[in-house]
Amino acid sequence: MPTYDYLCPSNGRVLEVRHSMSERLTTWAELCKLAEIDPGDTAAEAPIERLANGGQIVSRSSLGDKQAPCQMGAPCCGARACGLD
Repeated sequence: MPTYDYLCPSNGRVLEVRHSMSERLTTWAELCKLAEIDPGDTAAEAPIERLANGGQIVSRSSLGDKQAPCQMGAPCCGARACGLD
């Protein structure tokens, strides 16, 4: 199953999740459910954007932060998601 990276502009978080090619995610709630994480204070209907990354993990450094996710205390991978912030 392919992996996809999504950005939530409302909170600036990037998550990597696995899902079928036919599945389309459009909201933060859908992404959180698939990633098996708590949505926190972000509105459930907040839109998300799938990032075009050629199947590779988007590193935080490409988004402007110079530290790798694991160095910042974020989980590198777990469940069906990799936390990148």
